[in-house]
Formats: sequence, structure tokens, C-alpha cells
Amino acid sequence: MDTDWLVFDPLPSRPAFTPPRGSVDAHCHVFGPGDRFPFAAERKYTPCDAPKEKLWELRDFLGFQRNVIIQATCHGADNRALVDALRHSGGRARGVAVVDSSTTSNQLESLHTAGVRGLRFNFVKRLVDSQSHDELGDIAERIGPLGWHIEIYFEAQDLPELYDFFASLPTTAVVDHLGRPDVTKPVDGEDFELFVKLMRENENFWSKVSCPERLSVVGPPGYDDVVPFARRVIEAFSDRVIWGTDWPHPNMKSHMPDDGKLVDFIPKIATTTELQKKLLVDNPMRLYWPEEVA
Repeated sequence: MDTDWLVFDPLPSRPAFTPPRGSVDAHCHVFGPGDRFPFAAERKYTPCDAPKEKLWELRDFLGFQRNVIIQATCHGADNRALVDALRHSGGRARGVAVVDSSTTSNQLESLHTAGVRGLRFNFVKRLVDSQSHDELGDIAERIGPLGWHIEIYFEAQDLPELYDFFASLPTTAVVDHLGRPDVTKPVDGEDFELFVKLMRENENFWSKVSCPERLSVVGPPGYDDVVPFARRVIEAFSDRVIWGTDWPHPNMKSHMPDDGKLVDFIPKIATTTELQKKLLVDNPMRLYWPEEVA
């Protein structure tokens, strides 16, 4: 199958930074193989195959122990590739699925048994058709007994119109990639301040401080223009932040990041061993493996 985005780097550099023992890559994906797990007909992009075996190899090479696998839009609400990976992870992976209003309670229970602990809703207009607020609100209520969270993906320019709805969500909500701020604007400017307000005034909100390769204007290897934004959120909300590689970096067109360099971004934004342990171990374990947290 032809792809319309860059293929992941098969030979990433070994990071200089050593993640603390028990670290979790809390945002990554599996795609296909397409001949076994077909991509959704309504997808906005076509990825290359990125199977679970390659993800496990990367996890071990980078020095991580666990993964949280996120269902991406190219597979739609067909979670079979995700579930297959979870079932073959030896308990070292959890998942965030995508469902729709036709999903039954029994299907939600089956996903939970497989290792799913959250549902993703995408509000990035270039990637998906519009999401129903009523549908999301209904599903958020339904997953409460399972202890799941909602994961929401949006871009900064859309937050003003989404703010009140997000603030009304009744469950834990995890925001992808710092809410995709415009890093050419001031870190204390009006736009990013709204995201910080969302985090400050709603203690059920968490943030992923991931994907500098998607946010940066200056680019690799340092992605230095993203550092102030991520550092501000980590230091202000240290108990509600997590990090992930975003491997295999779907829909990237400008460059394909070196996953080793992405790991070396971590100490730039989490500048103490205490913050690093919270970001990579304590927080994701509390969110995805609460039964193992004393």
C-alpha cells in the first residue's frame, strides 16, 4: 500500500539520557499490518505498517519498560490492531481506544479486559470530521464505572470555542501535545494562557508534553522553541503530566524525528530527577496501572 507520510527512522540514535527505571512511553501507536488490520476507509492519511514487534524493539532500545498505545484516526473505531498489541504485551502495555455511539457496554468491557484505559476524541479539523459534543458527553458518563479517562486532541486556535465544553467533562481528561500551541507566540501570551487556565481551574485535566517535532518551528535536533511551553506546564502541574514518543510519528511530512533525540529532549523540559520520575513513571503508572501503585 502506498503511504502519504514519511516512514519512521529504522535506526534511531541511542539517547544520552537514561530514563528512570519503570519509565512509560505514554503516547505511541501501532499500525496494521494493513493486510491483517485494514485501515479505515474514511481515513485522512495512509500510514506505513508499524507493527507491535517494532514498537517493542524501540521501547527496549530507548530504555523504557512500558507503553501506552493510542488508537489513531487511520484505523478509525476498528481497535483490532490495538487490542492485538495489548494482548501480546505481557501486561507491559495499556491502550486508549476510539469508539462511537454504537459501541455497546459489553464491547467496552471487552476493551477493558484487553487493557484499554481511555478513549480518544479528536477535534483537529484537518484530521477528522466534526465530533458530536453530545456523543462525547454521553460516552464520558458511560466509562465512569470503568475508571477510564477521555483523551482529547485539538489545536490551540480552537480552544476558545471548545473551552466551556471541555471544562464540563465529568471524567479525567488528558490533552494531547500541550494543546498544540503556536510556539512563535509568547509562552505567557493570551493563547497559551488559556490552556494553562484550563489546567489550573480543572484538576481533572492532564497534559502530554510530547511531540516537539510537531510543534517546533526551528526544528531538530533541539526543538528549543518548544522547551519553555513544556517546561512551564511540567513545573506548574507536575502531578498531571505524561510523555510519549508518538512513534511511528503519523502524518509527518517535513521531517522524520530521531526517537533517540526525542528522549534527549526530556531533561530539557523536566529539569530535575524528581520531575523526570513523575513525568515518566509515577504519573503514567497512576493513570494506567493504578492497581500496581501502592
